[in-house]
Amino acid sequence: MNKDLNLAVLIDGDNIPSKYIKEMMEEIAKYGVPSIKRIYGDWTKPHLSKWKNILLDHAIQPIQQYGYTQGKNATDSAMIIDAMDILYAGNTDGFCLVSSDSDFTRLATRLRESGQRVFGIGEQKTPEPFIVACDKFIYLEILHEEEEDTKKTKNKKQQKKAVQKVTPKVVKLIRQSIYDCADDDGWAFLGDVGSLINKKQPNFDPRNFGFYKLTPLIDSIGSFTIEERQAPNSRSKHIYVKNASKK
Repeated sequence: MNKDLNLAVLIDGDNIPSKYIKEMMEEIAKYGVPSIKRIYGDWTKPHLSKWKNILLDHAIQPIQQYGYTQGKNATDSAMIIDAMDILYAGNTDGFCLVSSDSDFTRLATRLRESGQRVFGIGEQKTPEPFIVACDKFIYLEILHEEEEDTKKTKNKKQQKKAVQKVTPKVVKLIRQSIYDCADDDGWAFLGDVGSLINKKQPNFDPRNFGFYKLTPLIDSIGSFTIEERQAPNSRSKHIYVKNASKK
């Protein structure tokens, strides 16, 4: 992760519940500096009242957008126009598009075409086209659950509680990515494997399966060999993985 990325955070206030704000901003800080933070919606509407009470706490600028026509989403249009203005200003390295709306699929694609990193954040109901248009997509429910877990006494059962089942498709994705990154002996640096998996499937996240890191997720599957190696001229250690031989 490059924490020096200068990020523009654009939130679809009509689409995202305010209860996720704390976890969301903490997650964004892992990827860069949120120098621009804006939320879009019609602030005359009562359903945005919960957002009003927390915007100042997170220094998020509310952008007023009236709904001019019944059935048309003016908020989306305002957010897209602002994103392009920010892009042309040339002061950002990436965008965080916070929405579960597929209307932002083309925007995400256009921003990536211009060399911007695009992080999508939304609920698990988000359509696949928007997810795959982003460099990485994070589910809000996972962040919320992670926050709730930290408030409880953790035990092994809680740590292994999977939000999603590890399917054969997931195992195949990991296995193939290890193969793609492996050296002649079949070993692959785990950091390279994780990066490749995210390129193939932007919404892949160990937390989706109840694990905070990729290593314990891979270890739980039982189809891979994990090896810890001392890094040259350093006290740190690197994790390498290998596909176990099929019997």
